[in-house]
Amino acid sequence: MTFSTWKQEKATAALVEEAQALSEKLAAAKPHHVESYAAAVRFWAAFYQSEGKDLYELSYWKADAVSRFAATAQAKIAALRKKREYDSSDGLVIWLHTARAVTETRVAPAVRDIWQHLMDAGPNADSMAQELIQDASLPADIGRRVPAGFAVED
Repeated sequence: MTFSTWKQEKATAALVEEAQALSEKLAAAKPHHVESYAAAVRFWAAFYQSEGKDLYELSYWKADAVSRFAATAQAKIAALRKKREYDSSDGLVIWLHTARAVTETRVAPAVRDIWQHLMDAGPNADSMAQELIQDASLPADIGRRVPAGFAVED
């Protein structure tokens, strides 16, 4: 194994661990925390939809577009956290993990689990999402859903 292969393997393993840690955090979280994540996810989907980007279709985007989205999302997350806007950044983190799962299939199982936790969120998630979207003067979304390719099989 070359050094670059080893380095890439370590980076991929770290992405898988990050997504798995978030999934476990959501599994153990109080209901209102999961609802907050679910609402923030929908806010960011509406935000990007207003720019003509359908995050629910990430798995159909070209690889370079997914990579660009991931890079800009990381920068935006860092800026939000610097401003202590943690709830908002948490929603964008879910989309970042989703983009990573599109480009690295080993991240996908943990991301599917994350989306399942969000789909299982209580009803407050929907009203919170609608409020966030309205407060930002974004067009209404079509409700709670899972991005293409991330539905959990029953």
